[in-house]
Amino acid sequence: ELLSEAVCVQCGQCSAVCPVGAIYEADAIQPVWAALDDPTKHVVVQTAPAIRAALGECFGCEPGTVVTGKMVAALRRLGFDKVFDTNFTADLTIIEEGYELLRRLKKALVDKDPEVALPMFTSCSPGWINYMEAFYPQLIPNISTCKSPQQMFGALAKTYYAQMAGVDPKDVVVVSVMPCTAKKFECVRDEMNDSGFQDVDYVLTTRELGQFIKEAGIDFMSLPD
Repeated sequence: ELLSEAVCVQCGQCSAVCPVGAIYEADAIQPVWAALDDPTKHVVVQTAPAIRAALGECFGCEPGTVVTGKMVAALRRLGFDKVFDTNFTADLTIIEEGYELLRRLKKALVDKDPEVALPMFTSCSPGWINYMEAFYPQLIPNISTCKSPQQMFGALAKTYYAQMAGVDPKDVVVVSVMPCTAKKFECVRDEMNDSGFQDVDYVLTTRELGQFIKEAGIDFMSLPD
């Protein structure tokens, strides 16, 4: 079977274990450099929780070493206008998913609606969403209708944040640093543009960020926390 014809959930595990390096993530480093070099663009970055515990491996740290401070210092030196934590919109996701679950339970238990889809599954992982869509489409109604934390951040960045910062949303570029290549696929899904623009513009993996920092000539381990 040709790889191009196989059902793929975009998780990126094949690129992580390919013995000859023939499979690798779609490079987003160059377009991010271009955005950072464009004085008309307001470029913000969000980092997923896992990045701070994995990025250090790119610079010789023991696996699991938390390098939050150095990571933020590096991102600022790369030229990002603002550095955000995806944990913020992960909290929003928990609130929204919890509210949705309570609504479903009320419909099922109080209103006795037999059409309510329970149990409800999280919608945080795009690889999981791809898997469900490909292999268990009958369970799609059971998936939360919430965006993932990555996409919630993108939507907020180009609406609420742009308004608060006084920046035209068309000039806001949202970059995500994520542990999974499925996030690259997620950000270009057709429905991910409720802000009126593509909510998240570019996604870097952990190792892409490591390469990005090295390309900039930053001595990561010497950075302040």
